[in-house]
Amino acid sequence: MASKTILFIGGTGTISSACVARAVSRGASVTVLNRGQSQTRPLPEGVEELEADVRDASAVDAVLGSREFDTVAQFMAFTPEHVAADVARFAGRTGQYVFISSASAYQTPPARIPVTESTPLRNPFWTYSQDKIACEDLLVRAYRDDAFPATIIRPSHTYDRTSIPTSGHWTDIARMRAGKPVVVHGDGTSLWTITHNTDFAVAFDGLMGNPLAVGDTFHITGDHAPTWDQIYTWLGQAAGVEPVLAHVASETIARIAPDLGPGLVGDKAHSMVFDNSKVKALVPEFATTVTFDRGAQEIVEWYDAHPEQQRFNPDLDAAFERMLATIPA
Repeated sequence: MASKTILFIGGTGTISSACVARAVSRGASVTVLNRGQSQTRPLPEGVEELEADVRDASAVDAVLGSREFDTVAQFMAFTPEHVAADVARFAGRTGQYVFISSASAYQTPPARIPVTESTPLRNPFWTYSQDKIACEDLLVRAYRDDAFPATIIRPSHTYDRTSIPTSGHWTDIARMRAGKPVVVHGDGTSLWTITHNTDFAVAFDGLMGNPLAVGDTFHITGDHAPTWDQIYTWLGQAAGVEPVLAHVASETIARIAPDLGPGLVGDKAHSMVFDNSKVKALVPEFATTVTFDRGAQEIVEWYDAHPEQQRFNPDLDAAFERMLATIPA
C-alpha cells in the first residue's frame, strides 16, 4: 500500500514542525513548502522541501507544478485572500485541505465553558481572530457549494521548548531571576488551556487523510488548563526561583502596553477550557501527556542552552514597572 502524500505549507513553526515529525514517523510521504529559512526547527530526514514565498502565487505554482496530494495542510493562511487562492489552486488536486484556524475565533468571552465546536464564532477584540473566522466562512461555503474537501482545525495555545507563553516572554524570566515582580493579568486565577506541540501532533495526524474529518471542524487543545499563577510559578521554579507575582487588570496592561492588548483582552484574559470529545472520537489515542510543569522545565533548559535567544526587551521591562506603579500600596 502506497504511503499517503502530505503537503505542509509551513512546516517549521511551533505546531507544524511537530506535525511534520509525527507524519514522517508514521510513514507518510511528506513535502514541505516554505522559504527554507528556519534554523530553529530543522526538518526531519526524508522530507522533500520546496522553497517558495507562499505569498508569491507564481513561485508557488512553479514549484508545485501539477502535483496532487492526499492532504494539503495549510499553516500559513491568515486572511480570506490567502484561503481563496488555495481553493482555486487545490480544487481537484487533493482529497483533503486542512486549514489551521484558531480557538481565539470562539465567542470571547465565552458564555459557557467548556467550549465545544458548536460554540459561536465571535471575537470583537482581535483582528487576527476575525480574519480566521472569515477564512472559515469561505471554506464552509466552498465545501457546501462545490464539495471542496476542507477540514478546519482550531488550536488553542500550543507551545514547544522555544515558546514562553507569558506576556513578557524572556523578559519575564529575566525579571524573575533578578528578584523583580512579574506582571500577571487579572487576579491570576483564570484557567488557560495550554498544549504541548507533540500532543497536538497526535490528534492532527489522526485527522489527516481521515474521510470522517472532511467537511468538519475540530479544536485540538488538550485537557490541561492551569491558572496563570500556576504557569508563571512553574516557569519561575524551572528558572530556579520562587517568582513574585503582581496582579494587574488586563485593561490596564493593554493601556500601558498597547501591543499586548489584542491578544490579552481578546484571548488570554478569559478562562478557556475545551471539550475535546469530538476529536477524541476520531483519534482515541489523543491525550495530554506533557503538562506545563514539565513543559516549563523544557523551555528554561532550552533558553539556558541558547543564550543568543534570550531577548530581553527594555521597553517592555519599563512598561511593566509603570504597570506595577498602578497597584495600590
